[in-house]
Amino acid sequence: MKISELFYSLQGEGQLLGVPSFFIRTTGCNLRCTWCDTPYTSWAPVGEEMTVEQIVAEALRHAGRHAVVTGGEPLIAPAIGELTAALRAAGFHITIETAGTVAPPVACDLMSISPKLSNSTPWERDEGRYAAQHERLRYQPEVLRELMRTYNYQLKFVVTSPEDLVEIRALLQETGGQASKTILMPEGIQLEILRERARWISEACKQENFRYSPRLHIDLFGNTRGT
Repeated sequence: MKISELFYSLQGEGQLLGVPSFFIRTTGCNLRCTWCDTPYTSWAPVGEEMTVEQIVAEALRHAGRHAVVTGGEPLIAPAIGELTAALRAAGFHITIETAGTVAPPVACDLMSISPKLSNSTPWERDEGRYAAQHERLRYQPEVLRELMRTYNYQLKFVVTSPEDLVEIRALLQETGGQASKTILMPEGIQLEILRERARWISEACKQENFRYSPRLHIDLFGNTRGT
């Protein structure tokens, strides 16, 4: 598998916020979000080939037994099924962070699904080169339904403006996603922007019975790799 980075940190988002976790970041993505905060896995993917055995051995060096498989889009990575099976055999709780556009069989304890809203389409980035492909692929309702039927899940939305709430409500209605498993998270890598958006997003969560998630890793470490 081509791996962008391996690191041990705290889970920064979602319902396992703050849990010590070993992160396995694959490289390669079928989407091109305009605000992607890991462009080294999508817009300009880099990584090195590692075996499943090497990855699991590195994970076992650390005290925590939560593994987070992320990307890019980890569910398009070769040997993703083999990797997750090996992590489970080694005793790890497995979170997979995915955009929910594909659904190969994997071992997973928490499918962290982050459907990409229209705010993600790169109409103006790179002269719109990837916009049409991204728009066609970013929302796959039948895939989302399959993932939610098969796995324990959370739905995590990156929110930029109040208009995004209309889109989120429509998506939940179409896919049957539960409000109690829906998490809103502000988009951004600058603390002042995150805090400004946090104020109205937290109020929206109270009104809609959604959960709110900060970006703990940004608060603690800033926008740096390996955190």
